[in-house]
Amino acid sequence: MLKKIVIGVLAFIVVVYGGLVAYLYVNQRAFFFSPAGETFDPAAIGLDAEIVTIPTTNEEVITGWYAPPIDDALPAILYLKGNMGSFSAEHERFTAFTQAGYGFLSVDYRGFPLSPGEITQDHILADALAAFDWLAEREQHIAIWGRSLGASPAVWVASQRQADALLLETPFYSAVNVAAERYPFIPVAWLMLDQFRTNDWIGAVEEPVFVAHGTADQTVSVGNGERLFEEVPNAYDLWIEEGADHSDLWARGIWERAQAFFSEVEQGG
Repeated sequence: MLKKIVIGVLAFIVVVYGGLVAYLYVNQRAFFFSPAGETFDPAAIGLDAEIVTIPTTNEEVITGWYAPPIDDALPAILYLKGNMGSFSAEHERFTAFTQAGYGFLSVDYRGFPLSPGEITQDHILADALAAFDWLAEREQHIAIWGRSLGASPAVWVASQRQADALLLETPFYSAVNVAAERYPFIPVAWLMLDQFRTNDWIGAVEEPVFVAHGTADQTVSVGNGERLFEEVPNAYDLWIEEGADHSDLWARGIWERAQAFFSEVEQGG
């Protein structure tokens, strides 16, 4: 009888665990990406930027905002967003860029509010590369800024193209690393479709790299940024802000630090 009870309990655990794994596998992109969100029009918020459409793979297009630099000595910033909502919701940043004389381009990857299509790792990487190539046809000096998830395609683009500088805000070492931290009881390396192995691409990046992270980041632990920075071939600086969470760095002065970084790089420092 005891043997039957033990076998029954083990069978129940296996069924429950298998069901949990299957549920996470089927719904993993819903857990990873949160594309819904409010969108904005640049004219309505007083931002002097052009709405542009950029061809990408599979004869699809992505939509973004573009403004050239006011000062020719300053780069255009290719700003690659995270995994939530539309890039247009971050218009405060773009306003700051243009007011300081910088140009910028930011886009919604396919599947996010302003760009139709399916969200996948391959699409996000291809869309980021298409955005860079579009910008490179118009601007000589480009600085890439990747935030959160966007840090991964930022590294990918920098490994494939030559920009002036690369800034990574709250990056993960890899998406699969973050998933393993959150679900240590799940074999995520076998099951995860969009693993964004940033660590595999960082070694091919020749640009100067600035990494910023917060010690209280509850979304991507600070160890991710620290580990990634250790593997940067051309390291500029690592800024770890005490007590900062995942979305706190803008208010804590990352733009001022970014300007110093970009200025020193453009001056050959």
